[in-house]
Amino acid sequence: MNAPVSSFAGSEIARDLSKIEKYIRSRYFDCPTLVLNTEIVAQSYEALKAGLGHADIHYAVKANPHVEIIKTLVGLGSHFDAASRGEIDLCLEHGARPHQISFGNTVKRASDIAHAYQVGIRLFAADAEEELDKLARHAPGCEVYIRLIVDASEADWPLSRKFGCSRDKALDLLYYAQDAGLKPVGFSFHVGSQTRKADMWRVTLDQIAQIWHSAIEAGFELDLLNIGGGFPAFYGEEIAHPTVYARRVMELVTERFGNVARVMAEPGRGLVAEAGMIAAEVLLVSRKSDYEAHRWVYLDIGKFSGLAETIDEAIRYEFITDRDHENMGACILAGPSCDSADVLYEKRPVQLPLGLKAGDRFIIRNCGAYTSTYSSVWFNGFPPLDVVVI
Repeated sequence: MNAPVSSFAGSEIARDLSKIEKYIRSRYFDCPTLVLNTEIVAQSYEALKAGLGHADIHYAVKANPHVEIIKTLVGLGSHFDAASRGEIDLCLEHGARPHQISFGNTVKRASDIAHAYQVGIRLFAADAEEELDKLARHAPGCEVYIRLIVDASEADWPLSRKFGCSRDKALDLLYYAQDAGLKPVGFSFHVGSQTRKADMWRVTLDQIAQIWHSAIEAGFELDLLNIGGGFPAFYGEEIAHPTVYARRVMELVTERFGNVARVMAEPGRGLVAEAGMIAAEVLLVSRKSDYEAHRWVYLDIGKFSGLAETIDEAIRYEFITDRDHENMGACILAGPSCDSADVLYEKRPVQLPLGLKAGDRFIIRNCGAYTSTYSSVWFNGFPPLDVVVI
């Protein structure tokens, strides 16, 4: 059950991945372009759902809000985690029902809360008294779950303390919500983005379970546990098949929380990352000195045009070139902008063909998540990341 695999090798998904590569190879792109295949999104959804069992998948729309992805997931019966009024309206416009949407951002504009309530949203997140006050005024009687801080994480990209409250404040917020006329129904947390192994959830679940059981003992009738995201995608390091991974996570949840009536999961990366590849181009290959060990390879896409997750080299993308049969050598990879921060990988140089040169095609694998949404608008005059759905 715990045997890892390096992706969906040998599966239908592997064949659909090859469709994307073939599509890119058969065309010329005059700007960086994300090519998406929604069939992979559907297969990833079904694979996760098979492991999550009775838990509802609330797709984290922020990972990739493309209309075709939303339509695909609506058709499969997915629920949605919305971070803004815009994401709520997007989901509703394409067929999601209000009861399938939670407003999961803990920092919300009062008018957006009122709008969400007006269109039928009844499930909201909060992590502070003032946010509960806004909910009480603009979404009276709504259900609310309290976001908790995760103190320890083995994720490749642990989340900061920006969201959530500490354990010593959790019960106070439940009481506060109750006194404000709201319905406190449970807790949420996020184990951290790209948590590669299911057993890495153990410490976090132990922490949350202590708070959960304290709340039950205090008399709160909690029936909702939002386990957030963290479901991984393949970036070169072995990960379990999503069904195996999700099933193990649910086993760990049940061991600690028992049979919770409502469990929510909020995968984003795990649903859409492997559904996309970026068609890019090499702009320049150079050395800063005749004696420098590493080449510099500059692409027509960088941190400000879609690859923001290379910050601190947290997410390690994989690449395909037409020269992969040649000898390889280490290089520093950078983007095209006139900003010295636009360096993708330098601490851990990447291996690329020694014959790589300007004009060569450069394909970036498994980047359907957090690329088009992070792409800035005309920074340095470079266009936003184009998107094509096949």
